[in-house]
Amino acid sequence: MKIYLDTGSLQRPLDSKVQIRVALESEAVVMIIELCESQKLELISSEPLRFEQTKNTDPARREFMQQTLSMATEFVESTEAVKQRALMFMGYGVQLLDALHLSSAVEGKADYFCTTDDRFYKRAKELGLAKAQIVTPLQFLEETQNDT
Repeated sequence: MKIYLDTGSLQRPLDSKVQIRVALESEAVVMIIELCESQKLELISSEPLRFEQTKNTDPARREFMQQTLSMATEFVESTEAVKQRALMFMGYGVQLLDALHLSSAVEGKADYFCTTDDRFYKRAKELGLAKAQIVTPLQFLEETQNDT
């Protein structure tokens, strides 16, 4: 099973855990990463993820993201097909980086696209823009608890 974690999801374990939702999502992402480490899940990386990782000014976040992405079994280049699909997603109101992430997930044939961004999640679900299931970290664990 292949999963694409967007930057918000990848960074969730480093967010403040004052809010219950953030704390739960953080634990869920840690569990997803552990499933990738144990090769029960295939993590997909991409040029947009690498771009955001290198642009992150927080050294701890940058390093955490780099370590996590080093487990990826697949790297999706930003090919012309990825860019064209992202432009189509943008035509539906999806922001540039979100569109590139979603397009990369489609190109990598992800089964799941995981995000913690409520606005993007809602938009992508409404439009049915990708073959991958759009999920939050908690939804992913709920939906796959018997598969992983």
